[in-house]
Amino acid sequence: MHIALKAGERLYINGAVLRVDRKTSLELMNNAVFLLENHVLQPHETTTPLRQIYFVLQSMLMDPASADQARDLYLMLVGSAQRTFANRDILAALDDVVDLVEADRAYEAMKLIRGLYPLEAAIMSGGETAAVAETEAA
Repeated sequence: MHIALKAGERLYINGAVLRVDRKTSLELMNNAVFLLENHVLQPHETTTPLRQIYFVLQSMLMDPASADQARDLYLMLVGSAQRTFANRDILAALDDVVDLVEADRAYEAMKLIRGLYPLEAAIMSGGETAAVAETEAA
């Protein structure tokens, strides 16, 4: 896998933080868990249930030594979200997230959650009907 980075950009690989001083391209030669800096959510951005789940999954990837503790919080947050949301698209996606995390595919789960942000925002702003129509049209 090839990864292109801009000068000053960070890359998180297997719990390590790397920063490049110039534009560069890396090739990962084996399986590694990584996050690009633009996919890293900051604590002050965890303002919704899905963003909170994303942040905990991110923590599991960035700090493998604390992954077991983070997993407990993740399970609590997912359970809470499943009880909170009524939207069938979000509930189905949360089931998929659980399956992915159980299969040690947290990165894919995070990608799925990022794709739900617009729907979650529409629901939280009271525009669920429009969001569902857009989702069904896609």
